[in-house]
Amino acid sequence: MTFKAPDSLAEQIAHHLAERIIRGDLKPGERIQEQKVTLALNVSRGSVREALLILERRHLIAILPRRGAHVTELTAHKVQSLCTLMSELYILLGNSVADRWQVQADMAPFLQIQQRLSASYERQDIRAFVEDSFSVMRAAYPFANNPYLQETVENLQPAMSRAYFLALEQRKAEMSEFLELFERLLAAVLARDLPQIRVVLSAYAQRSCDLVLSALPVA
Repeated sequence: MTFKAPDSLAEQIAHHLAERIIRGDLKPGERIQEQKVTLALNVSRGSVREALLILERRHLIAILPRRGAHVTELTAHKVQSLCTLMSELYILLGNSVADRWQVQADMAPFLQIQQRLSASYERQDIRAFVEDSFSVMRAAYPFANNPYLQETVENLQPAMSRAYFLALEQRKAEMSEFLELFERLLAAVLARDLPQIRVVLSAYAQRSCDLVLSALPVA
């Protein structure tokens, strides 16, 4: 594989490795060796080292003294902790949209995502469905206008993607339920109903968490 755009090379390498971790090609506990990655991708060792630091910040690997980089374990405690935090971050984003949308056109990106979610449901394309689920939060960033919130969510999103990927098949049966939750969320945002936004997003996070937990391997 050959990468371009040297100014974003580390990010590209990090994205490539993240995708392998999310898909399960790189297993929990598996070591990621800088030299092997350097040779396999034909990139500099410095860029790989920087990419590994990015992945550590995104909670996909741990870098330990004298042991190097290893893929993090996905445990029930980590899943529950992540879902609890992401729930509150989603609520912050939802409240920002509810507080700051002014005209119907402001909601157009969310309606387009709703249409894509419905199309993914009709095709039973669970991967596209999950990807568009994350598109919702990115559409909310301009309303929040909070770089710290955005950075936090972006750094946690790969870990959530990894958890969701594990539960893809379990989520397939729940797609219609998530569509209904999203419809309720849009209605609450349009009504500027902050308590209802919390109810809907808390239910979404809890249901997602339950599905991931049910997909974890039995210890």
